[in-house]
Amino acid sequence: MIAGCTHSPSPTAAPEMPVVPVSQPIQRQVTDYVDFTGRTDAVESVDIRARVTGYLVQMPFKEGSDVKTGELLFEIDPRPYVAQFDQAEAQVRLYQAQLKLAKTTLARDQVIARTPGAISLQQLDQDQASVEEAEAQVKAFQASVEVYRLNLDFTKVTSPINGQISRYYLTKGNLVNQDQTLLTTVVSLDPIYAYFDLDEPTLIHVRKAVNEGRIKLPQSGQVPLFLGLQGEEGYPHQGTVNFVNNQVNPTTGSISVRGVFANPKPAEGARLLSPGMFVRIRLPIGQAHPALLIIDRAIASDQGLKYVYVVDAQNKVQYRRITTGALQDDGLRVIGEGLKPGEWVVVGALQQVRPRMVIKPEQEPMPSLGRPVVENGGTNGSAKSTSEKPAP
Repeated sequence: MIAGCTHSPSPTAAPEMPVVPVSQPIQRQVTDYVDFTGRTDAVESVDIRARVTGYLVQMPFKEGSDVKTGELLFEIDPRPYVAQFDQAEAQVRLYQAQLKLAKTTLARDQVIARTPGAISLQQLDQDQASVEEAEAQVKAFQASVEVYRLNLDFTKVTSPINGQISRYYLTKGNLVNQDQTLLTTVVSLDPIYAYFDLDEPTLIHVRKAVNEGRIKLPQSGQVPLFLGLQGEEGYPHQGTVNFVNNQVNPTTGSISVRGVFANPKPAEGARLLSPGMFVRIRLPIGQAHPALLIIDRAIASDQGLKYVYVVDAQNKVQYRRITTGALQDDGLRVIGEGLKPGEWVVVGALQQVRPRMVIKPEQEPMPSLGRPVVENGGTNGSAKSTSEKPAP
């Protein structure tokens, strides 16, 4: 009975091979770059101060508006300065009359002196001195007239630059003091500067590459620079580097760099950039070169060492150590060493695979974030540094 009730065991089913997505690396031209953070600043910035003392009588500008060079901003009560100017002109006319009389007297006495003994030499000397004294008085008061003329002109405070004006710091009727009272400020907006700090290792790397010929400077001599604002994708604004400081800051280990960017005003609208804005800066390093790229999520790390899984011809997973470059705007990362074109890289289900296991590969194009690849410094497939630098 025991033998008749036994059943032969059924064969065990083979485990099903996992289906794993794989893709081949993308080959394209990339340009190495470094990203920084910075701040915008005005090319020209002027504190508007009174050059004479007096009371404000009018302020014809609109706060926050655009102003032109020479446009009237403030007027200080001109009446005391008009009186001083008129008084100085009257003094000039007075001494001009005295000069005329002195010259006439000298000429008459010189005629009389032709008769021997008619006039003394001392009188002639006094006449000549009177002429010279009157001439000096005329010149002195002519200079005073010019001073009072300037003071009268300074009662009208005008804009020294084209730009945008701030608010009223004082209202009508207030007393302003010469060269002390700040009335408002004017800043230029087009073009505009962007300052950032270049770290010392990058500075040394770039200079060595230039000296060794691995990086060639543009023929125009202008190094391109790209800028992005908060909320913008990529770096859509293009400018150039126009200043590098003459020394490295020993406290921060960085050197100040400045770029200049166009900031035109649309026909209907406002300028996009203003001084003091936080910006992202991208500095291209060198020329474009070919590179392999894969999606960043396909790269794993083991105690700081980067690696990927590669599927061979027998559908067996192989461990491959790699060196990585920069992460692109479309989610792809540059691969320096460890991969070859045409190899199949595991791009998904990394937790299900192990080295030397056999899988069922599902071939698909290399995934990305779907951002368009353009050549304007935005999502252009350029290699970058993985760390951003602090704002200056």
